[in-house]
Amino acid sequence: MEQFLIVDGYNIIGAWPELSKLKDTDLGGARDQLIHMLAEYQSYSGMKVYLVFDAYMVPGLGKKYVQSKLTVLYTKEKETADERIERLVTNLMGRRKQIYVATSDMIEQHVIFGKGALRMPAGELLVKIKQNRKEVRERIHPETSSKRNPFEGKLSHELKEQFERWRRGE
Repeated sequence: MEQFLIVDGYNIIGAWPELSKLKDTDLGGARDQLIHMLAEYQSYSGMKVYLVFDAYMVPGLGKKYVQSKLTVLYTKEKETADERIERLVTNLMGRRKQIYVATSDMIEQHVIFGKGALRMPAGELLVKIKQNRKEVRERIHPETSSKRNPFEGKLSHELKEQFERWRRGE
């Protein structure tokens, strides 16, 4: 089954503590950090991710570009991110397709759920991203996550045998 994730960019930036704090001083930096995080998530999860930013008050046509294989969409003038997300859900709907929309906007969650998409609150997406990062680290450095005892690799063979004898009461 093909899976899609549509993310309401500014809603997520406002909901995640790290990005919310950054947006107060550097909105562009918060956008770039979100793009980077979602590109990593897309590459590991296998989901096709669309990131939608609201350009409601910005004159001109909407933009679409791909950065790190992540599709980033800016809405057209007088179009909200919610409207663009709803249109994208309608266009993507089909057999053997699962669509998730990440937003904490309750009204938008109800609308997209009515169109057949599944909702994913901002906090849940953050948990999934952190879990994916952890899994990637464990795959890259399996020795750090699989050992119960971090000292085991640092002990000599003789010392290990001595500890084993003590453990057995010899």
